Amino acid sequence: MGKGLIFFCCACCVLLLTFVNLCIGPMINKKMGYKSIVVTGASTSGNIWGTLNCAYLSDTYDEYKKDHTIDDKDKKYSWEFQINECKRKKAMHDMEYTSFIFDIVIGFVCCLLGLFHLFEIKKDFVANTGLIGLGCGVVGFVLSFVYVILNGIVYTNYYDEEIYKRDGDGAFAELDGDKYKCFYFDKEGNSHALLAKYSDLIKKQYNYDKDLIKSYEKDEVTGCEVTPSSCRDNEYINGKRYINGDPQKGECKYLYVADLQYQITNKDKSDRFLTTLILSLFVCLANIGLALFGFLLFRSPGDF
Repeated sequence: MGKGLIFFCCACCVLLLTFVNLCIGPMINKKMGYKSIVVTGASTSGNIWGTLNCAYLSDTYDEYKKDHTIDDKDKKYSWEFQINECKRKKAMHDMEYTSFIFDIVIGFVCCLLGLFHLFEIKKDFVANTGLIGLGCGVVGFVLSFVYVILNGIVYTNYYDEEIYKRDGDGAFAELDGDKYKCFYFDKEGNSHALLAKYSDLIKKQYNYDKDLIKSYEKDEVTGCEVTPSSCRDNEYINGKRYINGDPQKGECKYLYVADLQYQITNKDKSDRFLTTLILSLFVCLANIGLALFGFLLFRSPGDF
């Protein structure tokens, strides 16, 4: 396979994969939920992340520190977490538009130039085409790679709806002696660890699951429903719980989250994140190929 044909194939990959990304991107298609990002005395909200006012949150934090003492837990899990969430979501929104639009343009231009040369049109322009491919490939790779990083960070660390984590049976804690061990406790004060992130929402327990809904008809489940907020500051919940509060019905072996999900929008949201992340990785590789073979064509235009 000639260098020119490989160059053309790389450009086609960039164009086609980015077109798919444009069709499913969570930001571009406005599939994100509404969530207020709140710190003491300030908030910013919106399901269009590009309009989040992160500078306002940062300025409020700077002013608040002048007159108040902030303990480490509040600083890390309230102020800094919320401000970082705002900045990263806003950055991902902006980078999704930027990288996708640039990659569409890059793919189209390089495809067109490659196609011309494959049909023996403007063969004397091959060196310039190689130089264009080199520059476009480098720019496209940088933009796509930055988007992949931001997508991955937001996908695995943040959420919009506050949905408590639970396992496939809906449980969040297990009986351990005379107390219950919380599955998702992280550190004292970290309430965010108890909530399902975008990466969790792809699982069945956060969407419509007929079998899970059916299991909640049993007394040993409905009679052992507890709010997981008790796990915010402690790894263990003290004291045994009994089914419907009645010791004669037996002890609760697990504690269950009450809020079942009856829609599939959570999975759709998570799928969009994951798909654009994976496709953007392939776009990165295609851009590397575009830059590499563009450089080779620039050095040896006669090998097209």
